Amino acid sequence: MSYLGHLVELRKRLFRSVMALILASGLAFTWAEDLGDFLMAPAMGMNFIYLSPPDLFMTYIKLALFIGMAASMPVILYQIWMFVAPALSGREKRAIFFSLLAGAMLFFLGAAFAYYVIIPLTLKFFIGYQSDRVAPMLAITEYFRFVMNLALSFGAAFELPILAALLGTFGVLKAELLVRGRRIAILLILIIAAIITPPDVVSQVLLAVPMLGLYEISVLILRIQEKRKGSPAAEGVEPIGV
Repeated sequence: MSYLGHLVELRKRLFRSVMALILASGLAFTWAEDLGDFLMAPAMGMNFIYLSPPDLFMTYIKLALFIGMAASMPVILYQIWMFVAPALSGREKRAIFFSLLAGAMLFFLGAAFAYYVIIPLTLKFFIGYQSDRVAPMLAITEYFRFVMNLALSFGAAFELPILAALLGTFGVLKAELLVRGRRIAILLILIIAAIITPPDVVSQVLLAVPMLGLYEISVLILRIQEKRKGSPAAEGVEPIGV
């Protein structure tokens, strides 16, 4: 395909991705109140407030964009795949295709883990500090930001095994490298957890512990890949993942 042909193809894929995002976000906005109720469920019946006239409206718009991005992600990933696939070999196509598919599943699994496990535990911990003179009353904007940040953080963290598997497939990453760098990885995980979570120790620890577990799973995945590469049945055949 010529250079101009690549630009035309890129424009087509970008247009379809943007239209999918706009459509999904528009549909999400029509159900913004129901989606808001869903996100407020872990707050255990607490009262919410907004601090200025446009706060609630703008919060629902941000929520619709967030949900729209999540809902349109399969379409966006498919458009990315259709753009890059012609330039890849058969092995590369299989590796990247399954990585995208598994990565999307793990992202939503991480977000669900944050919603159903981490957010209720975090809220219960902090709300426990109320007293007779001080009662919790959450600003809706800050609460939604808190929920979405945690969902994104855990969704991204759950991508670690897929990233390791993809790098291992192309021989970029080895299990021994992760084992030797475990101490440095623990420090980096703690720093990353402190950066991408809300500024409290509880959220940071609750993210760091699963990330450490995912790190060890990544080591296991790489060892399985390396064992398959070295087996007689796999001689001369490049694995595409686990």
